[in-house]
Amino acid sequence: MSMNIGGKDEGTVMSDINVTPLVDVMLVLLIIFIITIPVIIQQVPVQLPKATNVPTTTRPENITIAVDKDGNVYWNGRMMANQEALLTELRGVARQDPQPEVHIRGDSNARYMHVGLVLVAAQRIGIRKVGFLTEPDRPGGGG
Repeated sequence: MSMNIGGKDEGTVMSDINVTPLVDVMLVLLIIFIITIPVIIQQVPVQLPKATNVPTTTRPENITIAVDKDGNVYWNGRMMANQEALLTELRGVARQDPQPEVHIRGDSNARYMHVGLVLVAAQRIGIRKVGFLTEPDRPGGGG
C-alpha cells in the first residue's frame, strides 16, 4: 500500500478505489447467510402420502351423514332435529357388530364447525371407521 504525503501531486484526484471495506461487509453478510439459512429452512423430514382416487364401495350397512351449508345434519337423507338425535342414532350404530362405516359428506360452503361437531360426536360414541366423501379432482381444472 502506498500513501501520498504532500508533494507535487496535491491537487490531483485519487482514482484508486479502496475495496477493503466492501470486502469486509461482504464477508460479514456471507457469514450471516451461512449461519441463518439452515435455521430458516429447518423442516421435519416426512413421507407425504400420494393422492389416489379409490372408488368408494357403498354397502347398504354404511351410514352417510351429510352436512349442508346451513349446518343441517342429515342421516342417510333424513334430517336430524338436533345434536342429541344424532348422538342417539350413532349409539345404535356403535352397538352393532361388526360396526358399519360412517361416511361424512360436508358441503364445501359449510362452516368447519358443523362438520367438526359430527366428527366429535362419532368419536365420543366410539365409532371406529369414519371417512369423508369428496368430489374427485378433475384434471386440467375443468368444471
